[in-house]
Amino acid sequence: MKTLKTLALATLTLVLFSCGGDKKTDSIPDASTTEVTAEATTDASTYDPNRGLGKHDKIDVSSFDPSMATAGKKVAEVKCTSCHKPTEEKLVGPGWKGVTTRQTPEWIMNFISNPDPMIDVDPELQKQLELCLVRMPNQGLADNEAREILEYMREIDGAK
Repeated sequence: MKTLKTLALATLTLVLFSCGGDKKTDSIPDASTTEVTAEATTDASTYDPNRGLGKHDKIDVSSFDPSMATAGKKVAEVKCTSCHKPTEEKLVGPGWKGVTTRQTPEWIMNFISNPDPMIDVDPELQKQLELCLVRMPNQGLADNEAREILEYMREIDGAK
């Protein structure tokens, strides 16, 4: 009986130590561990509705790049089309048709690169959230992927 108790105690001790005890080990950061950036703390009074919030500024769209649009379509098929259609039709999120005529290239790239800070301050995005009921998740796009998706959106809207 003593051996059984010792074995049970040893097993319990091993489980507690292997699980990290009361340490927080999950991979999802919470508010106490998430670094707050200057962009995330910008309030609505300093928000530029033509540019949005983010690092993207002065995007050159003077010429259309079909190979970039093709690459953007491939990225979109993996990260975007489960929620967005290339038409005006809403799926989970709004359709993309016409987005490049309604928003600047800088706004689009800043939004698709890091949507959370913009959703928090942009009144149009907040209205869209009320319609869609789902926040756009951050897809972790690299700068080149965001630019390729922008070019694909431009292609959808007839850029040539």
